[in-house]
Amino acid sequence: MSALAAEHGAINLGPGFPDEEGPEAVVCAAAEALRGGQNQYPPLTGVPELRRAVADAKWRFWNIAVDPDSEVVVTSGATKAITASLMALIDPGDEVVLIEPLYDTYLPVVRMLGAVPRLVRLEPPRWDLPRAALAAAFGPRTKLMLLNTPHNLTSKVFTTAELAFLADLLQHHDAYAVCDEVYEHITFDGWRHIPLMSLPGMRDRCVRIGSAGKTFSLTGWKVGYVTAPAPLARTIAKAHQLLTFTTAPNLQRAVSLGLALPDDYFTGLTEGLAAKRDRLARGLADLGFDVLEARGSNFVTADIRPLGIALDDAAFCRWLTETAKVTAIPVSAFYADPATAPRHLVRFAFCKRDATIDEALCRLATTLAEGRSEALTGRAARA
Repeated sequence: MSALAAEHGAINLGPGFPDEEGPEAVVCAAAEALRGGQNQYPPLTGVPELRRAVADAKWRFWNIAVDPDSEVVVTSGATKAITASLMALIDPGDEVVLIEPLYDTYLPVVRMLGAVPRLVRLEPPRWDLPRAALAAAFGPRTKLMLLNTPHNLTSKVFTTAELAFLADLLQHHDAYAVCDEVYEHITFDGWRHIPLMSLPGMRDRCVRIGSAGKTFSLTGWKVGYVTAPAPLARTIAKAHQLLTFTTAPNLQRAVSLGLALPDDYFTGLTEGLAAKRDRLARGLADLGFDVLEARGSNFVTADIRPLGIALDDAAFCRWLTETAKVTAIPVSAFYADPATAPRHLVRFAFCKRDATIDEALCRLATTLAEGRSEALTGRAARA
């Protein structure tokens, strides 16, 4: 969809990248570090400043005590962190429990490593955890579960009760959890992210993944970090070494400053994005979309059926890109088998400037009005 957006000069509300820079202090710190004469290979697991900052942040925000020297691995982005963690933990024939819709990296990596995916679906519009189906997905060969919360694809924040149910399953089956928590600081309306690692019995079973790109709106930097029990972290570091070995040291040092920013930065991030979410959601609702609740992440999901346009989600997103010059993502793309997925949901990113959101809504309004008019004219002609 991004390639199609570029081809048609569309406003790209598909991937979750902002169209403005992150905190100036963090960007300036990266520039200063670049000129500071420390540009050779940093340590495999990350510069000490960033590993300490990650550990401090885990305690500051989540009351999770972490040893920065043995339990933190810095990676070139969160996707890389996920891949290295799966490489470290999965053997061919292991079973991995995955929740659909799912981030598009998960399934290919699991299959590449020779593991067997066990898929469990969340159902719209509430996306509640299907407990019976999830329990049935676990078995004697279950090695781990890959959990994403706040959820990238549905904007769901898993509840304490849901996490407790997952924790019981993991303990009962002696399995691990790889927790994709890149939107840990982006939750709304009183919803608060709860790391699975913070629950009783989970400290030694969880691998926790964070992202500077999401937290500081600097997605191109590709700085991620893994927090894991020391034995797992050592194995993850070995996999990391085989992939990229290390990450740009100036960016690491800048992110260490970012993680130490005062609380008002993190509350401001959430408040600013909540206002953007509301701006886009209200606009989409006014245009006739049925907008689903968004508790976290950078996205809103909308049901296209009330628009009365006879297209599935993929065709609708292509049509919008080519005609309205606005790009969204068809949610069916985030399922193992799009043919059996819901075909009426599309996802829009709202981590954009207000002017970008307003222009996108204006373009959508014009195109949807013309589309409805053409549909009505066509029906009248056929009649």
